[in-house]
Amino acid sequence: MPRVTGLRSPHAKVGRIVLFGRMLDKIRLHARGALPPEYLPNLGEVRQPLLDARCCRFLGVAYGELRARVLEGGCDEEILAWAHARGTPRNDEECLIWNRFMTKIGWRDDRTDLLRERTIEYGLEDRAPETFFELVDIDEGRPAGGTRSWEPHGLSVIVVMGVSGCGKTTVGRLLAERLHWEYLEADALHPPANVEKMSAGIPLDDSDRAPWLSAVRAGVESCTVRGGKTVVACSALKAAYRLVLAPDPSGTRFVHLRGDFDLIQGRLGGRSGHFMKDSLLRSQFEALEAPADALTLDAALAPDVLAQRILSVLALP
Repeated sequence: MPRVTGLRSPHAKVGRIVLFGRMLDKIRLHARGALPPEYLPNLGEVRQPLLDARCCRFLGVAYGELRARVLEGGCDEEILAWAHARGTPRNDEECLIWNRFMTKIGWRDDRTDLLRERTIEYGLEDRAPETFFELVDIDEGRPAGGTRSWEPHGLSVIVVMGVSGCGKTTVGRLLAERLHWEYLEADALHPPANVEKMSAGIPLDDSDRAPWLSAVRAGVESCTVRGGKTVVACSALKAAYRLVLAPDPSGTRFVHLRGDFDLIQGRLGGRSGHFMKDSLLRSQFEALEAPADALTLDAALAPDVLAQRILSVLALP
């Protein structure tokens, strides 16, 4: 099947379990009309042996209810907490058994023959996947088993986003300090032409933001390659921008600090020494495409409260 931007590996964990995040990705992509037709027959609970159906049974929630909850909005961890509260409570041992069972389906079991058939059908005999999870990863262009269920917390990037003045920098620095992660200020990566334009009160367009977003993404990747983790303060106003920053959502979470126009305008009116003028605020609100899959918090809250809430929801120390 084609590699789909925004669709993570089945090995990737949300909280304590594998596969759940991939199921959420498919729900969101399908709702946006961005899920290729090849994936549609495997959605939901159409057939009992399908992976999504197994995941819903493990959690004790109906797929239709889960889909409705996903489309209401919220980050992965919030939706998993809803599923645990709504469905069958699962302890650490049960989640560990689930992970080990799911990641090995197709390896010397009753699904092995089907795995071989699918491997031939997909033309992947030379890669010899040993499990269905590996088949999915190889078919979609990832390393076989590149993300294993026994890895520690896979979250490595938090993007604190929102319009100018929402508190991204303050909250982002607090998070980085408490987590002992690197901090990346996206505003510092604007090319001189962008700074000059904004200083003159001229809003940026997509062509202006393209090289800037690429620079932010490069900064994140530079940290990740070194084995580091990053908190990024970046407006990330549009869905397309967020895809540049996180084409695979496995290790990235977006935190949207949302505030009304009057609150933000009041803050910008008291700020000096920044190239973003308060006269450009209206254009930012107009450009903002509020993310449905982010942890969304009230920008009016104190930075300490916001940072603690982020750490709590994302289950970070």
